[in-house]
Amino acid sequence: MPIPNPAGDPAASPQPHAGPRVELELPLPPGGAAPFDLAAAVCSHGLFMMAPNRWDPAARALVRPLRLASDRSVSLLTRVSAHPERPGTALLVAVEGAGALSSLDQDYILEQVRRMLRLSEEDWAAVAEFQAMHAAAREAGFGRIFRSPTLFEDMVKCILLCNCQLSVGLLSLWFQFSYLSVWCGRNRLGDWVFSLAQGWVRTLSMATALCELQLELRRSSSIENFQSRTPPIRERERKCSKRQCVRVKLETRFAEDKLEGPTFASGTSNDSTQSETNEDLSSLRAAASETGSKCDSLSSFNTSELSLNNVPGLEDCIGDFPMPEELANLDEDLLAKRCSLGYRAKRIVMLARGIVEGKVSLQKLEDMCKVSVPAAEEVSTIKSTYDRLNIELSAISGFGPFTRANVLMCMGFNHTIPADTETIRHLKKIHKRASTISSVHQELDKIYGKYAPFQFLAYWFELWGFYDNQFGKISDMEPSNYRLFTASHLKKAKKKEEASRTG
Repeated sequence: MPIPNPAGDPAASPQPHAGPRVELELPLPPGGAAPFDLAAAVCSHGLFMMAPNRWDPAARALVRPLRLASDRSVSLLTRVSAHPERPGTALLVAVEGAGALSSLDQDYILEQVRRMLRLSEEDWAAVAEFQAMHAAAREAGFGRIFRSPTLFEDMVKCILLCNCQLSVGLLSLWFQFSYLSVWCGRNRLGDWVFSLAQGWVRTLSMATALCELQLELRRSSSIENFQSRTPPIRERERKCSKRQCVRVKLETRFAEDKLEGPTFASGTSNDSTQSETNEDLSSLRAAASETGSKCDSLSSFNTSELSLNNVPGLEDCIGDFPMPEELANLDEDLLAKRCSLGYRAKRIVMLARGIVEGKVSLQKLEDMCKVSVPAAEEVSTIKSTYDRLNIELSAISGFGPFTRANVLMCMGFNHTIPADTETIRHLKKIHKRASTISSVHQELDKIYGKYAPFQFLAYWFELWGFYDNQFGKISDMEPSNYRLFTASHLKKAKKKEEASRTG
């Protein structure tokens, strides 16, 4: 229900931004779960760090644009926080830039919030059931994994989590160019290689670039007008030749029993072929040489124009996450170079086109999920539904096992753990179990099988708690520090901890 915004009394209703706004109340379902904790629900997975999501650690609020049901091309900035009068039983959803909203739009905004925070009655019951099994999780208020307001956004972000495997030669290359930069001035290719080496940093950059692209697309009069401002391939090649770009051929080998190096906050994998990896590297090199900066830049984007629907005081905001209709007609090469997506651009465009053309039905996938609330004695039913959805997703080009497992986790299946090298590291450090990619699932079953059908939640509670201890309280981190959420900084935190013990 809308909450009136008292005029002339700023103290009565805090206004983060001047201008019209509509305030909605979102009641929390009653149930046997621990009291709802907004910070715990949002800051529970690396997806919350990816644009256009923004967690405000000081205000304890989630801020991001959400679309209207009456016109999906319109996004309004929405701030979700605890209700000031009933913090334990309701949320306050403030929609900026709107003087009024129809009941249709109000319901759709609230439905998107429910999806992100998993607030349906079925979700609430599942959380209560898991917490009944796991006392520590109940005490911490843990049981929800943050996701996007739409399945399409989840699917694309799961694609972004797939980063190409790094070879020793690539890291060696970066060090060589870093050394040469002392003599040659700024090292653009070195910047590129270093950016590639930081998988999580790049994942964040790609999500941001897509949102910036969405804003530019919205401001363009047509797709053709947008494409015409992108330098043609020959012009890019001329610029690259003029700047004496170094062409590097990198060989990346994928061993059957190996996975990519750890990328934190979400886990990533290499659901990519070697040809796609080489394409990824070529795309990054072209982007770096063209812009003269790190590969996550948009060459012609004016960041001073980054505002959302002309809401006052929001000049630093980027656009919303693109819809399938906004991406389906884009050229794959254009998208790859504009957003430094590499091989992912083809997968994203094909997914968007499949949805627009009716070949991929998101509604069908979500309807298949709408079974009774998972209970421990219904594991066979869960697996059956999971398997059918897994088959449907495998028919979508570019959706490998790791990507599918993450998408299915976002859809509400918690009995399967998407395993990567971070999983292997975690088992070795916390449970003193050595495993490989071929044996890791057996070890996971031994450790977390007792929490069926919530094995992933039990695993993620441990892993996320480990990150909390190593990096500090994640919900208190400033967004500018999300890029530090990497393996190299984990090692620094470990050394600092060891030094404090010995000192």
